[in-house]
Amino acid sequence: MPQQFKTIAPQLAKQLLDHYDLHGRDLPWRSERDLYRIWISEIMLQQTGVQTVIPYYHAFLQRFPTVGQLAEAEQEAVLSQWQGLGYYRRARMLHRAAQQIIAQHGGGFPQELADVVALPGVGPSTAAAILAIGRDQHHAILDGNVIRVLSRLLALDEPVDGAAGKKTLWQLARLLTPADRPGDYAQAIMDLGATLCSRQKPDCPSCPWQHHCVAASRNNPLAYPVKKSKKKSPQRYQCMWVLVDSAGRVALRQRPEEGLLGGMWEPLGEPLRSTAPDESTLEIAQKALTRQGLHGGELVEKESVQHVFTHFRLTVYPIYREIHSHTTPLPEGRWFTPQEITQLPISTLHRKVLKSALG
Repeated sequence: MPQQFKTIAPQLAKQLLDHYDLHGRDLPWRSERDLYRIWISEIMLQQTGVQTVIPYYHAFLQRFPTVGQLAEAEQEAVLSQWQGLGYYRRARMLHRAAQQIIAQHGGGFPQELADVVALPGVGPSTAAAILAIGRDQHHAILDGNVIRVLSRLLALDEPVDGAAGKKTLWQLARLLTPADRPGDYAQAIMDLGATLCSRQKPDCPSCPWQHHCVAASRNNPLAYPVKKSKKKSPQRYQCMWVLVDSAGRVALRQRPEEGLLGGMWEPLGEPLRSTAPDESTLEIAQKALTRQGLHGGELVEKESVQHVFTHFRLTVYPIYREIHSHTTPLPEGRWFTPQEITQLPISTLHRKVLKSALG
């Protein structure tokens, strides 16, 4: 770490706090001291933008106003409340963490860093943010926004997703975090990364750290943060059948609790394929549905649906069929009325599949 940052750390912290006092964003959780509510906001803000989070934050807390009510809820109710935010593992971990808080902490949100880190789905930076913001404890944070700010401040050539890069950034984060107002500082540096030091359009002239930022002095902030080279995301394919019985109900199955989209509901279908189908999707559906005894009307191929997950891209081919009975047993899952479907936890992907098939 360059020596100059060791000597000017207090000055940098003051400059950032002064800027925050004038320009800090007005966010619904900003004045909160309730650790439960701060925790909910921090988990929602992982990989999701502020404007998207705000209505979900209010709705979630209206449904689950206390950690006890969240712990007592069925996981399906939690997932249903979360749908649309994506990254559903966050919701499952929230639910488990709430149950752990009840079991191990008597329902009171823990106030020691090690205890917060021990909660499912909570990493060191999130735990530090919760306690810094809610209790003004002296902890440094290092979320995605802060990584971008500090990597540009240093013009760090080490990949930020490598061990050496992370070590350097944690050292700088701890050095810069002041003992006075650490909670405001945590929010100030997250604000800086979300606004002025944004990913694609950094506003260096407006930044309180512009005169100390190495990347700004080199006029190349977009070169940072440096990351390891990533392989191209693989493409996957899947045929799904959207079946409607004579009573107008739709067949859905629930995914396993662990893994991708765990606990969510989806249309029936085949496993993921690593290559595009080498026969028509209608033939694939006909063979599968015949084996399962799901006979009925004509198979209709609907518009394909594209979706991008963190580690792969997926193309889904929806196939529609009317089943001429309201008593047909399903090999898995169950039948739901359209009204019931609105209350189920269903991912954005599978709502798009249903919309493609049903209109």
